[in-house]
Amino acid sequence: MEFLSEYGMFLAKVVTIVIALIVIVAAIASAGQKNKKHFEGHIEVNNLSEEIQEVKEGMLKELLSDEEFKELAKQKRKEEKAEQKKNKEKAKALAKSAKKSKSSVEELADEQAQETKEKPESESDVAESPDDQETDIDTPDKDGAKMFVLNFEGDVEASDVENLREEITAIITSANKQDKVLVRLESPGGLVHAYGLAASQLSRIKEAGLELIVAVDQVAASGGYMMACVADKIIAAPFAVVGSIGVVAEIPNFHRLLKHNKVDYEQHTAGEYKRTLTMFAENTDAAREKFKQELEETHVLFKQFITANRPDLNIEKVATGEHWYGTQALELGLIDEVKTSDDYIISTSDDMDVFEITYRVKRPLAERFSFSVQSAMERVLMSLWQKHIQSRLFRS
Repeated sequence: MEFLSEYGMFLAKVVTIVIALIVIVAAIASAGQKNKKHFEGHIEVNNLSEEIQEVKEGMLKELLSDEEFKELAKQKRKEEKAEQKKNKEKAKALAKSAKKSKSSVEELADEQAQETKEKPESESDVAESPDDQETDIDTPDKDGAKMFVLNFEGDVEASDVENLREEITAIITSANKQDKVLVRLESPGGLVHAYGLAASQLSRIKEAGLELIVAVDQVAASGGYMMACVADKIIAAPFAVVGSIGVVAEIPNFHRLLKHNKVDYEQHTAGEYKRTLTMFAENTDAAREKFKQELEETHVLFKQFITANRPDLNIEKVATGEHWYGTQALELGLIDEVKTSDDYIISTSDDMDVFEITYRVKRPLAERFSFSVQSAMERVLMSLWQKHIQSRLFRS
């Protein structure tokens, strides 16, 4: 027992020293990053089409005989050579067209210069420069349309919106009009203003002329559905939870506890409705009515936003705060198709190259340490909240 006691004390000292060292290192790293406001991030591109093809080839290699697989591989090599030849011809045609266009512009510039010399000064002042002339560049039609896949994991504050912003910017600056964007969305909802910003980010995709598809595999409720309704098309898994078009606010009140312990609490405001319900003061019926009025106004704005994006939806029927599963949501018009994101990606990869886009930020040590602690706490709170939400859902 004495040995175990001494060992326990030694272990406690070691843990204390390790924690102290971590805190010191984090403090030093934080001081070094004190004046650095922005952290550099980068875009990662993952070719999902190649991954799907590799999986397919691996399965075929196991399922087919050696002769059949060799014949299949031979056929694939022929197709790849034909595709490479086609790409080379397209590149040559594009280069030839660009060269021809450049020559035309140079000839036009020489003609303009000659005319300027021959014309009086008054006429040359109004002559158009070569840059003002419209030149037709006969570029070949672009094949090989692409679909970009984004992942959004929503929490209460929709904190993933910062990465979403960068990912969307990267896409709209490089995509072509025939390309698509698929957003795999998972969110039980959260703060109104946070999800309003997230929905606005998705709107940028449509404003850029790209088709937007949102896929819901598990849940897109409340603010999550606010984001989803922006899409040109919403798909959801059969048992994905969709809807919950409503507004909720909960606030505890400790006034009676403070009063019981003879603790006074004062709050001073300028403006009649600067504060309505509070946690520590005694709430009044007038404050409650004002608070409910604000909730109703937010609900009205929520319904108007959904109606603007899905005008055929019977908003009064679905904006009751209820949730529905995928098959039910299809009947109500909340979604457009019952399908998982995996099925959609696989079916699309036959006609388009599919790329997963992810924005990652390299954070300093102190930032990573504090973020890990914060994430752990948020996961605990989120888990408790989700259990509360799930307790209200039907279970199989």
